[in-house]
Amino acid sequence: MATTTRPATDADLPAILDIYNEQVLNSTATFDLEPSSPAAQREWVKQFSHPYVLLVAERRGEVLAWGCLTTGGAKPGYRYTTEDSVYVRADQRRSGLGRQILVALIEAATANGFHTIIARIADDNPASVRLHESLGFVHVGREREVGYKFERWLDVAVMQAALPLPA
Repeated sequence: MATTTRPATDADLPAILDIYNEQVLNSTATFDLEPSSPAAQREWVKQFSHPYVLLVAERRGEVLAWGCLTTGGAKPGYRYTTEDSVYVRADQRRSGLGRQILVALIEAATANGFHTIIARIADDNPASVRLHESLGFVHVGREREVGYKFERWLDVAVMQAALPLPA
């Protein structure tokens, strides 16, 4: 059965939270140190109004991955820049779902008038770097020792994809 990518609904929030919290506890995909709560997630989800999106990949009604576009900066001059995030359930990694979500995010960013997408990836996540490279992201910098998790300092690779300007 095919996996569908679609906008997230309120019914998807528990699965999104479960996927995220597993990453909080077991990876450097996020620099959050403590799992999020349903109440915090209800606040977090409020940021996803046009042009920002929250998407899920689901199969047979089960959310297997999710991704989002968030603000690229707080100042008005950043309005054409967005940052992507992609999370895949642990038992579904290396299945192509990360690519499926990222392709959908790139399409949404283009349709919503963004000029560029930024990805910030912990240096110990080469699979995410390769995924972004395969879809046209290029390395534009490295932030040295900006994250601290699991008793070690982490660098962050900064990658960027330029999008076509809207007609």
